[in-house]
Amino acid sequence: MRKRQASAIAVPIVMAAVLGTVSGWASGQQGTTPAVLHVSSLSFADGQTMPQKLTCDGADQSPSLQWLTPPAGTQSYVIVMHDPDAPVDFTHWLAYNIPGMTYALPEGASTPSQRLDHAVEGINSFGRIGYGGPCPPTGKPHHYVFRVYALDVNPGLPAGQGTDQVMAAIKGHVLAEGEITGMYERGGM
Repeated sequence: MRKRQASAIAVPIVMAAVLGTVSGWASGQQGTTPAVLHVSSLSFADGQTMPQKLTCDGADQSPSLQWLTPPAGTQSYVIVMHDPDAPVDFTHWLAYNIPGMTYALPEGASTPSQRLDHAVEGINSFGRIGYGGPCPPTGKPHHYVFRVYALDVNPGLPAGQGTDQVMAAIKGHVLAEGEITGMYERGGM
């Protein structure tokens, strides 16, 4: 009977250790889980439809984004916007080297003709530097996830990096992360 109780206790402990290692790997800091960064937008509510002006059917401008209560020691931020509903991993926006004293970006901070002030942007899956708004095929709505990472360093990457380079540079430096998701669906012609 005692053996069975001991193994019943050991399984949750082993699972907790495994899960802690996996989330530590995701944050890049083995054995730690990043704090939660609360992300919001004045352009759309979490889980709701994004306005057309933020898409390829409109002005293709970035939404406003705000984040609260970054952890002590935050030196910079990274923003990655991707579409998990696309047939392949599709990145719409990579922004990095965002100064640690920044707590918001206004709507339209990145457009086809304007780059972010005091930060740099990477190459999106459209093959362009900067924000590339939602542009799904007609049919079902797609989710657009804006993930903000608070870092304990400024990676100092030059403009034009890809997702893999940015994610490799922040590995082991994520203090907190949070996200907001917008939806967009294009009607049939």
